[in-house]
Amino acid sequence: MFSRLQWLVLQLSRQMWLRATAFSLLGVVTALAAIVLKRFIPPEVTTQIGATAVGSLLNIIASSMLAVTIFSLSTMVAAFASSTNNVTPRATRLLSADATAQNALATFVGSFLFSVVGIIGLHTGLYGDSGRVILYAVTLGVLVIIVITLLRWIDYVLELGRVGPTSERVEKEATKSIRARYKLPYLGGAPLHEHSDATDKPGMPLTARKIGYVQYIDMGALQELAEESDLHVVVHLLPGELAGPGRPVASVTGTHDEETMRKLARAFNISSERSFDQDPRLGLCVMAEIASRALSAAVNDPGTAIEILSRGARVLAQWSSPYSDELDEDEEVRFPRIRVPGVKLDELVSFPIQ
Repeated sequence: MFSRLQWLVLQLSRQMWLRATAFSLLGVVTALAAIVLKRFIPPEVTTQIGATAVGSLLNIIASSMLAVTIFSLSTMVAAFASSTNNVTPRATRLLSADATAQNALATFVGSFLFSVVGIIGLHTGLYGDSGRVILYAVTLGVLVIIVITLLRWIDYVLELGRVGPTSERVEKEATKSIRARYKLPYLGGAPLHEHSDATDKPGMPLTARKIGYVQYIDMGALQELAEESDLHVVVHLLPGELAGPGRPVASVTGTHDEETMRKLARAFNISSERSFDQDPRLGLCVMAEIASRALSAAVNDPGTAIEILSRGARVLAQWSSPYSDELDEDEEVRFPRIRVPGVKLDELVSFPIQ
């Protein structure tokens, strides 16, 4: 269980632009570092190592990486469209968040900017003979990274957007979420059916700030606020359920003010889309969509539906202790002031088709 800040950082790290930006800055800094480090290169080394070809290498990298980046982006867009039409639109989020695709695009963009900055530095005479040696060595290292990335990208792009590999990604996310919830069935809080008489009184409804799905509940923040104000919080909506004006996310008992209620509401992250992180039912829901699409008259692919049944059986098997080796049956209640309803096995099956 991690805090809201850690969860937001995790969501940010899954954005494709972030990794591309980081690699781009790294490429620019690497190209400029040769200007600073050139004074550490002895003059005799510059005569022994011929670095005159570095300009040609940088020109090749700049022209090729720009073309490869454009081609890779067009390939990913086509794969996303194929996944939307043949699998399910909600599976495209897993494809865009895949580390292999993000690393490949980030490497291509970063290499392109590295070569552009290097070419500019060469034409302006910023490097000198010593700087050319450093730039030459770094360029060779960049070429090795590009070759390795291209080889991995070729193997990856062959499966991008296909039904089988995409279904496998959905199964992995569903399995991870199921295991996490089975290990912490009440998200670290106390079971709702075992609360004391002090919390049996009807509480003040805690309404979400907007209409949407509960993506994440910051249990640590709820516990901290409850201890500060001597409150008890009963969670009504679990991650994956729709919150709105008529559906409060929780109820609060104890003396509280409007500012405390606003802080409690901020512990519930509400979005227009569901998230796999704390929602064990989303993976099964996506798998049900894949099977339903496969059985439609337009697709007529019973083989995929049968495959999804086997994948669903493997995911549901994680809810049984023999398959969940990470289960800690003696897990203590970390957040005793927070009461959370559990997820039953029949809900995992019925909720995705509701």
